[in-house]
Amino acid sequence: MNTKLKCLLLDDELPGLSYLKLLCEQIPELEVVRAFNDPETFLREFAGLEFDLCILDIEMPGTSGIELAALLKNKPVIFTTAYKDYATDAFDLDAIDYVIKPIKPERIQQAVNKAIHRIHPKIREKKHLRLNTDKGIALLDPAQLVYVRTSEIDPRDKTANLANGTIIHLKNISFEKLISLLPSGKFCRVNKKELISMSAVQHFSNDQITTNICFQSEKPLIISLGETYRANFISQTKG
Repeated sequence: MNTKLKCLLLDDELPGLSYLKLLCEQIPELEVVRAFNDPETFLREFAGLEFDLCILDIEMPGTSGIELAALLKNKPVIFTTAYKDYATDAFDLDAIDYVIKPIKPERIQQAVNKAIHRIHPKIREKKHLRLNTDKGIALLDPAQLVYVRTSEIDPRDKTANLANGTIIHLKNISFEKLISLLPSGKFCRVNKKELISMSAVQHFSNDQITTNICFQSEKPLIISLGETYRANFISQTKG
C-alpha cells in the first residue's frame, strides 16, 4: 500500500507558507501537491486537484481556514494558527489536529502521523522502540508505557513508568522526539513536564486530568493540563 499522502498547503503569509512547505517536504510520508498563499485561488483550484489532506491557516483575509474546511467535503484537515481561540471550531469540523505557530518540525510530524493513522488505519505501528536508558538500550513495547515525566536530576532525561510498575530512566531525549516515535494518537503531552498514555485517562476538566495510575498510595495520579497542550489533548480524546 502506498501511504504517501498528497497534501495541499494554504497560508496567506509567504514567509509562513515557505517555512511550512519546507517542513512538509522533509516529511517522507507527505507529497506537497500545491502551496497556496491566497484563499480565493485555493477556492478556485482545489476541486481540480488530487489530494488526501489539507494543511490550512485559519486567520486569513476574506475567507478563513475554518470556512474553507467546511467546503472540503470531509477531506482531512490540519489547522495551523498563531491563535488558540479557534480550537473549538476546529474540532467541531473533526479536524485531525490544531497546530499552534510557530510550528515545530516535531509537532507537524505528529499531526501528519495522526492523518496517516486516520486515512490508512490498517498500517501497523512498530512493535518496539529502541530507547537509550541509564542501563543501556531498551526495547520498549509502547503499549506498556503509561506515564513519562521530566527527570528531577537532569531535565534532558525522562522518567518513564510502565503498566507493570517498572520505572525506566530515558537518557537525553526530548518530549517532541519521544512523541514522534510513539504510536499516533495514543500518547499526549499534557504540560511542559509530563506525557501520558491516553489509555491512562480516567476523566478530565479544563485544567486537570485524573488518571488511573496509582503509585505508592491508592489515590490516582492527578496532573495539570496546560493551556498550550489543551487543544491537542482534547482532539485525542475524540479518537
